[in-house]
Amino acid sequence: MNLLAIETATEACSVALIHGEQLIARSEIAPRRHTELVLPMADALLAEAGIGRHALDAIAVGRGPGAFTGVRLGVSLAQGMALALDLPVITISSLAALALEAPEEQGTAILAVIDARMGEIYAACFRRDGDGGLIALDEEQVCTAEALQLPSAATWQVVGTGWAGYATVLCERLTGTLHSADGMRYPQAAHVAELAVREFGAGHAQAPERALPVYLRDKVAMTLVERGKA
Repeated sequence: MNLLAIETATEACSVALIHGEQLIARSEIAPRRHTELVLPMADALLAEAGIGRHALDAIAVGRGPGAFTGVRLGVSLAQGMALALDLPVITISSLAALALEAPEEQGTAILAVIDARMGEIYAACFRRDGDGGLIALDEEQVCTAEALQLPSAATWQVVGTGWAGYATVLCERLTGTLHSADGMRYPQAAHVAELAVREFGAGHAQAPERALPVYLRDKVAMTLVERGKA
């Protein structure tokens, strides 16, 4: 299978290519430079694999949540490429892709948490399924760290930029023991690709026009009064 994956929902811009049994990827922490980086990254991966765009079987994309501009960019690029090449699209939760950045520990709950700005976080909980995939333990949510509701688990791993900003509060929200935490991790296209292959095999690919972003919230900026209160 040849599958190209894009993830631009956060400060990290990344592209990955699955070519047969091989996975290759490019990633760079580059706020506000995603537009100029993502297509050259894709072309470089295709050239490295020695294939053209018409050899692709599907396009995968991190569909958010994350930065509004980044999420829109990734989904729009995936739709455009898929329409031009007559390919299906697989959308993958950026929080699920982030969860796979946690160390492989069976039986441990994973809290994937992205700093959503405006005093809020994007969060979701998962557990590894033992076969390279994830089991969702709750719904994706956007809220303050203080309002985060978590399922019960004996041990936890926390991963994502939300930890860097709200570690103290998040520790108080955990229902069990903290096993590990890393606030410097971002969703990566390599994990989008890994999850997308599973979704493709399960028949969950869709027409490009049905591939939609997930923002979780509609409001993108604070008023001056709200900024003062924050």
